[in-house]
Amino acid sequence: MTDVFDDLTRQRSKEIIAQYPQSRSALLPLLHLVQSVEGFVSQGGIRFCADELELTTAEVSAVATFYTMYKRTPCGEHIVSVCTNTLCAVLGGDDIYQRLSDKLGVGHEETAGEPGTTGSITLEHAECLAACDLAPVLQVNYEFYDNQSVESAETLVDALQRGEKPHPTRGAPLTDFKTVELELAGIFPDLEHSVEGQSTAPETMRGAALASDRGWLAPAMPDSAPAFPELPEKK
Repeated sequence: MTDVFDDLTRQRSKEIIAQYPQSRSALLPLLHLVQSVEGFVSQGGIRFCADELELTTAEVSAVATFYTMYKRTPCGEHIVSVCTNTLCAVLGGDDIYQRLSDKLGVGHEETAGEPGTTGSITLEHAECLAACDLAPVLQVNYEFYDNQSVESAETLVDALQRGEKPHPTRGAPLTDFKTVELELAGIFPDLEHSVEGQSTAPETMRGAALASDRGWLAPAMPDSAPAFPELPEKK
């Protein structure tokens, strides 16, 4: 077993596992814990999870290779995820991704700079980031930067490469990939800092605000659900 998983990591692993009635249910957060230490999921990380959960390495690998948030190669200090799904793409997401790819000299899930060092960046395409009303969007370490353009995205990446951490459009202050992975594992060394910041955008709340101003209400729910219609007999 590699020494990278120290006593603190093992203690955190035990705390995570204790939250679940069946230990194998802790696999997803444990993989995030591994990434908080290594910056990706290595073969050693897979063995660590398998040993902690009494699973086979094949079982852990099946999960680690299924979800795109688990990275199989070392990542940069920051992961920049550019949404290139339909709406973001037609509003400029494809152009943003291409400009950043050209600027950094990397492709999908490749890293500019020495992985883990200050200013290093892993670039990736992202499927829908659930912010269509703010398109085009990108994320840095899963924090949102809304209403982007080619120019603003390039300015953002320049700042990241200088070691700066521009504040996201909404959400918590920007940290780094390993810190976010620790939080995704359920460990919050600084919980107050992790949850501060506005989580919604005016564009998202505009419909609710309009309804409130005009006194619009959704129809009341019935006291009891209507009877389920009879189904025809199967033949």
